[in-house]
Amino acid sequence: MEKFSGLVVNKQEDTVTYTVEPLTVDQLSPGEVLIEVAYSSVNFKDSLAVKANGGVIRQYPMIPGIDLSGTIVSSTDERFAVGQEVLVTGYGTGVSHTGGFAEYARIPADWLVPLPQGLDLKEAMIIGTAGFTAALSIDQLEKHGLVKNKEAVICVTGASGGVGSLAIAMLSQLGYKNIIALSRKKAASEQLKQLGASQVLLLEDFLPEKSKPLAKQTIDFAIDATGGEVTSALLAQLRYGGSIALSGNAAGVTLNTTVLPFILRGVHLLGIDSVNVSMEERLQIWSRLATDLNICQQALTNETTLAELPATLAQLQAGTHIGRTIVKLK
Repeated sequence: MEKFSGLVVNKQEDTVTYTVEPLTVDQLSPGEVLIEVAYSSVNFKDSLAVKANGGVIRQYPMIPGIDLSGTIVSSTDERFAVGQEVLVTGYGTGVSHTGGFAEYARIPADWLVPLPQGLDLKEAMIIGTAGFTAALSIDQLEKHGLVKNKEAVICVTGASGGVGSLAIAMLSQLGYKNIIALSRKKAASEQLKQLGASQVLLLEDFLPEKSKPLAKQTIDFAIDATGGEVTSALLAQLRYGGSIALSGNAAGVTLNTTVLPFILRGVHLLGIDSVNVSMEERLQIWSRLATDLNICQQALTNETTLAELPATLAQLQAGTHIGRTIVKLK
């Protein structure tokens, strides 16, 4: 096979660099299936992967990109055929295994999801890990009572980011009307309302001056992609029996709380991991993403190329990125 292009992260001493380089298949991690990548997507985790001390990549050089969709060009696994369209999110992709920011990817067959009917390759990456995480969060909240209460007050943090913006669109599509979007970005307010938010709160107005383990009960459920002091404030305001689906740590890893919300109000803090989800659950969630949670037409989406990708990664690191950016590779 001729050479192809990919974004490669290198590290020398304490300096991390990343550039688009010519590659060969021999530079890809091992796997039973070779995929011609059509699209990838850009996630917050990808911005950490190209950052010194980002805590994502530990072995260099590495091709980042935790998501990809494309067409199989060779396979030694009988479950997958040449010409079949597939997608990959999570596992070690773009972290310990060369990922989606290249025109070809070689992937273990056990990581592949056949492209669900109802989605094309571009739509699969509009959703990507961010949408998969949002759907996992909604699914868990439904199992903890959300599905019984269409009037529930639902707070979505990091609302202008990938997980948050897609979660708002999905909740709105499911018929929930009382969706509070919590964001640092005032400029995104109108876009968030168009997605389905009934109210937009700036983070500075939401966080209390002094943290308390219990506060006025104002929120039934929350989808939290930020962590830190935001999670602490949400726990204090959850109504009796409420739940938070927590999937991120952009606001920090420290949780300042007590046992009181749990033993006096019976609340639930639900951890959401999108990386190592079982294939059975993965297929179930992707089936929903192709049907009742398919919000590709409403999503805040930008499209970029490999050459332009570093600018998007810089926006994510600076906290100025809004919505979803997908990378067209084919």
